[in-house]
Amino acid sequence: MDKTSILKAFNKRSKNTLMETLDIEYVAIGDDFLTAKMPVNSRVYQPYGQLHGGATAALAESVGSAASNFFIDSETQFINGIQLSINHIKSKRDGVVFATAKNIHKGKSTHLWEVTIVDEEDRLISVAKMTNIVLEIRKK
Repeated sequence: MDKTSILKAFNKRSKNTLMETLDIEYVAIGDDFLTAKMPVNSRVYQPYGQLHGGATAALAESVGSAASNFFIDSETQFINGIQLSINHIKSKRDGVVFATAKNIHKGKSTHLWEVTIVDEEDRLISVAKMTNIVLEIRKK
């Protein structure tokens, strides 16, 4: 599948999910990364009118989980996130944030990702590390 088709497939899979609720869109893909964007507006604010850390964490987990799909056989396996650690560096009140997942470890049963979240001016907003487990699809 070419890169445009892969991005379209990821975005299609996001319909009727938290990713759609938060307007998360997968926008770039490369040999060693996956990037998604999310608008910063009142839908993702905390009570003080700035980007909610939980929304940022949801963005990081979404892109980290999606990226693990490159390394599995989706006919027989699926991904579950088992750990997310995130540090929030800078607040954000409007605009867009971009999360880029880069693989640190690609094992048979676990994947470790570093997810960097920046704004449209490439200022660091948050940094996350995420661990995914590779599970076998059980036949019913």
